[in-house]
Amino acid sequence: MSKKLVIMGGGPAGYEAALVASKYGADITLIEDQGAGGSAIRKDVVPSKGFIAGANIKTDLRRADDMGLNHGLGDASLSLSALNNRVVALAAEQSRDIYAQLDRVGVRILNGRARFASEQSGHTTHRVVAQLADGSEERIDCDMVLVCTGASPRVLKGAEPDGERILNWRQMYDLIEMPTHLIVVGSGVTGAEFVSAYAELGVPVTMVASRDRILPHDDADAADVLETVLQNLGVKLEKDARVDNVENTGEGVIVRTTDGREIEGSHVMMSIGSIPNTADLNLEAAGIEVTPSGHIHVDRVSRTNVAGIYAAGDCSDLMPLASVAAQQGRIAVDHALGEGVAPIRLKTVGNAVFTRPEIAAVGVTEQQITDGEVEADIYKLPLATNARAKMRSLQHGFVKIFARKGSGVVIGGVIVAPTASELIHSITIAVTNNLTVRQLANSMAVYPSLSGSITEAARRLISRTDLD
Repeated sequence: MSKKLVIMGGGPAGYEAALVASKYGADITLIEDQGAGGSAIRKDVVPSKGFIAGANIKTDLRRADDMGLNHGLGDASLSLSALNNRVVALAAEQSRDIYAQLDRVGVRILNGRARFASEQSGHTTHRVVAQLADGSEERIDCDMVLVCTGASPRVLKGAEPDGERILNWRQMYDLIEMPTHLIVVGSGVTGAEFVSAYAELGVPVTMVASRDRILPHDDADAADVLETVLQNLGVKLEKDARVDNVENTGEGVIVRTTDGREIEGSHVMMSIGSIPNTADLNLEAAGIEVTPSGHIHVDRVSRTNVAGIYAAGDCSDLMPLASVAAQQGRIAVDHALGEGVAPIRLKTVGNAVFTRPEIAAVGVTEQQITDGEVEADIYKLPLATNARAKMRSLQHGFVKIFARKGSGVVIGGVIVAPTASELIHSITIAVTNNLTVRQLANSMAVYPSLSGSITEAARRLISRTDLD
């Protein structure tokens, strides 16, 4: 008899888990109210990166002027409504593709929201209630539950989004005309990405940061490079500024900070983090433990404290990345259905900030090395020395590699480049497989290529340490 699996949420964790479970012949029901792919595909990851890709066309046109091609190309304008329409259409297309995959392997998809039933059926069987879009309910008893309901934008009291001038990042695609002055509250990844994109589109932007630098949780050198690029584009930075409230004046917005500053603009995007979508799941009925922040506590194979119940993605307390969510979902199903599985290793997870230039990193951080948590050698190679970078008129960026002292094993790295999200993969492979910096240096890169800076940095790291 096949195992019965209920997946609460159809984002990357949910649909990847369903695809894996289908290979075991499981009876799978997936419950999602945003369409296949969930909010990640329909409202977050795919739309935001699609928007950024459109904005980056302006960067390339502007750089064309430096190459002597048709002077004035950088002055070309883009239609915001056309760009946003394309973004929404791409997200819908990706959702349809995911639905087709799930349907092809026999996954039963319910349009609705899931929660645990108030009365559970037993220790080895779990009962889930699906509140369907047509108003009806369906109760399902199953052997395994995967909770992957994601997260939603955090709301600041006194600065609640109104969908007109005070917006969260999911509402930015509803804009028809370019803001005349966009204020972005929040200096984390999402805030930085939208600041970069709108600045590239020529919109005056002010970024309001609660700390003394942007991207406070990322590599400091990388954040400094991005800050320089943004300032060159005219972005104004208000640092050490905590927002008290935001007022929609009808003609614009006023952002007021706790220290008395008032910042005026036409629109404001609130990007102050996310909260897990766990409040309405009736987790207490199933006995599931959550952290003080409301995240579901899981181990490295996605187990909660309740046998047969797993959690993955942004509603869990691991890294809030789509790639991590997908891997958590795959691992959960493999573990539950009896396949041998390797626990997720967060130090092998590559992450990226899709600004221009992009910032990508994997493994330990330089701060950990500086603080003495890890003993490692560091080498940083400016991208400006790279022949391909010169051909592309790239002025900002670098490759940084961390290798453990003595053994020379690559334990991390940072890349700042237009395609850093792609380039970081080679360092991720090195970290995942415990390769040495010598092995990385001896791998031949195409010449000329930006990836050549990775092998060059590895060679230089060897030459200046005792690894030789």
